[in-house]
Amino acid sequence: MSDVIKLKKGLDIRLKGKADTVYGQAASPELYAIKPTDFFGLKPKMQVKEGDKIEAGSTLFTDKNLTDVRFVSPVSGIVEAIRRGERRAILEVVVRASEKPAPVEIEKLDTAKASREQVIDKLLQTGAWTYFRQRPYNVIANPTLNHKAIFISTFDTAPLAPDYDHVIRGNEEDFQAGVDVLAKIAPVYIGTHGNNSSKAFIGARNATVTAFEGAHPAGCVGVQINHTNPINAGETVLTIQPQEVVAIGKIFAQGKLDFSRVVVLAGPEVRKPLYFRTTLGAQVSTIVAGNAKTADEGARLISGNVLTGKQIAADGFLGYYDSQLTAITEGNKSEFFGWITPGCNKFSASRTFFTWLQGKKEYTLDTNTHGEQRAIVVSGEMEKVFPMDIYPEHLIKAILDRDIDKMIELGIYEVVEEDMALCDFVNTSKLPIQKILRNGLALMMEEVG
Repeated sequence: MSDVIKLKKGLDIRLKGKADTVYGQAASPELYAIKPTDFFGLKPKMQVKEGDKIEAGSTLFTDKNLTDVRFVSPVSGIVEAIRRGERRAILEVVVRASEKPAPVEIEKLDTAKASREQVIDKLLQTGAWTYFRQRPYNVIANPTLNHKAIFISTFDTAPLAPDYDHVIRGNEEDFQAGVDVLAKIAPVYIGTHGNNSSKAFIGARNATVTAFEGAHPAGCVGVQINHTNPINAGETVLTIQPQEVVAIGKIFAQGKLDFSRVVVLAGPEVRKPLYFRTTLGAQVSTIVAGNAKTADEGARLISGNVLTGKQIAADGFLGYYDSQLTAITEGNKSEFFGWITPGCNKFSASRTFFTWLQGKKEYTLDTNTHGEQRAIVVSGEMEKVFPMDIYPEHLIKAILDRDIDKMIELGIYEVVEEDMALCDFVNTSKLPIQKILRNGLALMMEEVG
């Protein structure tokens, strides 16, 4: 392994409820959904209607702006519902499975002999192109651009995140096959967790492998991009997750369209945190039932981690890019004297409580923000947990001022929500930092493109 990049800034939030590296059993759900809301900036154009019979891999909708990009069904069955929200915006396309999900046999493509254009075309045809996200902005990738690089973070430092070494065990060859495919599109960069990652990650061929050590957000791909090959003005890069690389490897090496995924159920409100084998877009009810507390029991279920995930119902659907379900205590109870009450069970990033002397103690935290929004003060508290050469507090103020030139100067092209999620957690102003950042990115897309 080459030199290790050691990040000095960051913060590990030690939540109770980490899963053991064993698998639980859960029945296959009947319903699956692909949610356009999981893709920022997407304008879906429906290709099916309610009641249509479809096969796994059939197109559900396309992107009006990128017409070649297809969003496909992970299962065979019937289109159960097309659920809409305000202004008839499509929220979910729900499919009722007619059989147990299984890989679909498709025509192979020899990666070694295929051209870049053939590889991209195959990914577009199978719907696998949607596994890529493009930076800046973290949007669906444009297949017509010449992207600078593709980045894969093979570890996740977010609270209770899945262990990707465990997740891809048994699929090492497919991961390498996927890397070989990606190398046809652009140079591949892989970030590993020090020298402790799987040999499939550390020894990956056709890629530049870099080791990282440090607290969260060391596992965020944006941090790794910043320290290895930063994004300059006019450049674009692609990011993709390990399980999606495996899925691409199976398309080319095995001729199989496989939508299976491994998800971890974890958190302080989970009775027995475990890993589960499921399918992309699956309804989570069969995983959650009997394993985690519900809203009626004072818990909040999140698709994703506690910093960046989205709240869903117990019969909701797994997010498109999520490999984690988290159940955490709902912070809907008032506390006598609030945050100033001393206690041995309170976690603090600023050492407000003496619990910082208790080593690696794990905590049962809830969703309470312990305060109201107030004016942002440039105090340096965000910089302490932000391991990038960017001043997050100044960037947020520039976004609030809608000062585009200042936003560019302060590095808005290099960050997305997950990179600044800890800033959301530690800032005493209680401002929604991730939401403000997304509004800034939306402004940049509108004004700059």
